[in-house]
Amino acid sequence: MKKEGIRVVVADDSPSARELLVALLQNSEDFQVVGVASNGEEAVRLTKRLHPDVVTIDIVMPKMDGLTATRRIMREVPTPIVVITASLMRADVDLTFEALQAGALTVVRKPGLNDPETCERVIQTVRLMSEVHVVHHWGRSERQHAERTKGTTPLQASIESQLVDRVRKHHKAQVVGVASSTGGPAALAKVLRALPADFPVPILGVQHITRGFASGLADWLNGETALRVAIAGHGDTPRSGHFLLAPDDYHMQVNVWGVIELNREPPYKGLRPSANHLFRSLARNYGPRAVGIVLTGMGDDGAEGLEALHQAGGLILAQNEPSCVVYGMPREVVMRSAADLVLSPDEIGSALGHLDPRAHSSKGESHA
Repeated sequence: MKKEGIRVVVADDSPSARELLVALLQNSEDFQVVGVASNGEEAVRLTKRLHPDVVTIDIVMPKMDGLTATRRIMREVPTPIVVITASLMRADVDLTFEALQAGALTVVRKPGLNDPETCERVIQTVRLMSEVHVVHHWGRSERQHAERTKGTTPLQASIESQLVDRVRKHHKAQVVGVASSTGGPAALAKVLRALPADFPVPILGVQHITRGFASGLADWLNGETALRVAIAGHGDTPRSGHFLLAPDDYHMQVNVWGVIELNREPPYKGLRPSANHLFRSLARNYGPRAVGIVLTGMGDDGAEGLEALHQAGGLILAQNEPSCVVYGMPREVVMRSAADLVLSPDEIGSALGHLDPRAHSSKGESHA
């Protein structure tokens, strides 16, 4: 008799897409599809009744879209959610990243019959995400009310004062590098919202995300922060007030002249871009004038590079466990004793806001 396995609810308004997803999962020994929904309302109802291990959900659906369904599920019966979508239209991509902010764990492209690579990626992603422990996500108005009423205690004020002093005294930064994976888009948005449009230090980011969604993430973040967000290009020069994301399928690094280089060297544990390339280049060419940040995510990408940057005198900030969707990448950095400060995304944003702008080098100065 077949084991019950990972219990899945599949939600998609396309009959053919539903059938393919169900077949993919049922043909894998460790899955059992316990419910099938054709709209968001059904997805919420089935999730509340069946308590599956994971939900796959489309974004564009009738009656209730995937974003609204995600918000309902994460508020009423927190469950790992994987967004599976075919649409790369701007409005739909925005909904996808809003769903990630609302608590969905990740997004993958909808598979096709003649696309075995994407089919396998869907199976692997659903399997991995089923193991993630998720918590309640309250509505924005509820969060804002809590933030207005909680206030700041004398102890919190003292801790923040010490944090600010440490950031200011530890070092003067000319560049910030950040790595993130599962849960990263929402964490990135929190960090970047704290920064003004004239933030004096350029920021470079590596976010592990399904191929085809990096530009959508950049567009979405542009609406979440005062900074200008774009996909990095080979030969670009990082500038203040800008956040540049590594493009799909390219490692990103910065050379001795402070210019971005993209390459297609072998992936790191299947990952390209890998944050190790970025952080190692910051260690080589900036050393104590760089800040490295690691946010929520599975695996250990970035740990080697951040260890090198820490040894070169850079300031390393790691996201703390309670605020992580997956405490994998930050944990690896903490375990290597390479993290100077372990903070929430809001605290990381606050810390970055206190970097000394006088450390910013003049145009054309060597970074060696």
